[in-house]
Amino acid sequence: MRRADRLFQIIQILRRHRGPVIAEVIAEELETSKRTVYRDIADLMAQRVPIRGEAGVGYVLENGFDLPPLMLTQDEVEAAVLGAQWVASRGDPELARAALDLIAKIGATIPERLRPLVLEPATRAVPNHRSQPDRLDMAATRRSIHAGRKIRLTYCDEQERETERVVWPFAVGYHEAVRLLLAWCELRQDFRSFRTDRTTAAVFLEDRYPDRPAMLRAKWRAHAMAEGERMRAARVAAAE
Repeated sequence: MRRADRLFQIIQILRRHRGPVIAEVIAEELETSKRTVYRDIADLMAQRVPIRGEAGVGYVLENGFDLPPLMLTQDEVEAAVLGAQWVASRGDPELARAALDLIAKIGATIPERLRPLVLEPATRAVPNHRSQPDRLDMAATRRSIHAGRKIRLTYCDEQERETERVVWPFAVGYHEAVRLLLAWCELRQDFRSFRTDRTTAAVFLEDRYPDRPAMLRAKWRAHAMAEGERMRAARVAAAE
């Protein structure tokens, strides 16, 4: 790997992590030595790249630093195009249009030598023909998630029983055939997932819920991990 490429990759690694990254982790990913990493980071800091930290503790790239948007590697272009293809095939209409616009923008702005990766990609997302149609305005749902606002849902379960509930939406899960709205349910006082094709009505409320969406996502992940541990313990106990 050329030194210039290695310096760029160090910045990318630091940008990818929220906390401090030790030299050993960087060296392992770049397949180089820790001594080389120390030297490269010292060179980056001398070039006024806002990296703080020290050997043994780890390094952090301070907020606000960015590189020119065209500094994309071949793998990054392919990853971006493949991801956008997937969204164009499986996202709601607004996200699908945005994904196609993204592919067009990437193709228009990257260097000429990388343009075939966009126009004639070697990797492709398989078209999705099994998706159930949404019966929920997904664009409005995403706006409610970003704003931390409640939604009043009328929902039909597998037994065709209809209930009305107020939920605190915090994420949308995209599966092969269906999409799920992840939310805290005021009726059940617990986390619940709702298939968007089983929603029969929705009112997007102005009321904000007390937690931030990011906090709800963190609580949901902890809840899911705890449930997974509980189920594994139950299986072990049943097998004994």
